[in-house]
Amino acid sequence: MRPGSSGRRAAGMGAAVLAAAAGLAACSSPSDGTGAPSAGASQAAAGGGTYTIWDPYPQYDKSSDWVKLLESCGTQAGVKVERTGYDTSDLTNKALLAAQQGNSPDVLIVDNPVVSTLAEAGVLTTTEENKLDVTSIAPNLLAAGQLGGKTYGVPIGANTLALYYNKGVLKKAGVDAAAVKDWASLTAALEKVKAAGKKGITFSAIGTEEGSFQFLPWFWGSGANLTKLDSPEGVSAVALWADWLKKGYAPNSVINNTQTTSWQEFATGDFAFAENGTWQLANAKKTGFDYGIIPIPAKDGGTAPAPTGGEFVSIPVQSDTARYATSQKLVSCLTSTENSLATTTTLSYIAPTEAVQAKQVEQNAELEVWVAAVKAAKGRTSDNLGTKYPKISEPMWGAVQAALSGSTAPQEAMAAAQSAAASATQ
Repeated sequence: MRPGSSGRRAAGMGAAVLAAAAGLAACSSPSDGTGAPSAGASQAAAGGGTYTIWDPYPQYDKSSDWVKLLESCGTQAGVKVERTGYDTSDLTNKALLAAQQGNSPDVLIVDNPVVSTLAEAGVLTTTEENKLDVTSIAPNLLAAGQLGGKTYGVPIGANTLALYYNKGVLKKAGVDAAAVKDWASLTAALEKVKAAGKKGITFSAIGTEEGSFQFLPWFWGSGANLTKLDSPEGVSAVALWADWLKKGYAPNSVINNTQTTSWQEFATGDFAFAENGTWQLANAKKTGFDYGIIPIPAKDGGTAPAPTGGEFVSIPVQSDTARYATSQKLVSCLTSTENSLATTTTLSYIAPTEAVQAKQVEQNAELEVWVAAVKAAKGRTSDNLGTKYPKISEPMWGAVQAALSGSTAPQEAMAAAQSAAASATQ
């Protein structure tokens, strides 16, 4: 979940993605101007016509490599692609409305937590129905698009969280980043950093989904489950953060920090650690100091499960089921190994298959820690939470805010959150 959701992505998709587009022509078909095919286009069977794709990348215009990739996949499938990009929040609402009107796009690309909402509303086909092959997709990434034992799309890729660290600050404090393996060793490192006159760790605990996104590695890393927010494990995660603030290991600004402002704090060079995502790799190179990256440690050691961000490519329900065969070809093209490598690298995503992950690490060894983090990650709507997740996340981030501000003890804050979540998800 990068800041601003899907609104900040690099513009180029890479020349390799476009190789298939050179010299190929696509057939055309009329449209009603709404982004959905007109009656004439709707009559097209799998062998031609216009197929619509909606995505959350409005920053890409028709001259972009992304749109050219979509058009290339259409050409290979023997159809014309008509694509519309929307802001993430708008896209969800428009997808629900289009389904009600029987006017859904043929291919829909949405942020992974939205998949369960659309699936529950009956908007999306399952992979059993549309014949998408998901056998090579990492199960933990695929889980973000599953509900009730059924799968509703294919992930383009994933981003997640880890700990960036400032090598100079740690050296001055006598801390070896490789020795940070659990909460105790991390807290000991923060204590040394503070004693050396520097700042410990920055993160985002803002009272929005961004705050929950950043808290989840610590919550899940404690062994807690989202169905029981006030478990001893869950309370210990809140207590960890609250204790860091009390001892001055983390600044009070984290209460209002977004992931962007938290990164800006780290970029000053005063902090030892920052919890942030793959999308900051390019910015990390601009800081002017040597940095490293380690996985977020679980309470008792190992890599904590961090939440996944990223989009799923799905095929909405159509009255003309003959369209699914071509839609399947379009999605398979977009998520093919060759296109996946170019696309995920450009978007600072980790690919959803081991084969492409290996190619990414081969091209950039710095991604090895991110591949490990993604392999340990999980979707926020996983564990069959589906549309219950937002009703749990909001009271959870409220509890974190209350505990960090000192207005409520961690145990009381999480107990109130659990009560609110239980009522909301009945």
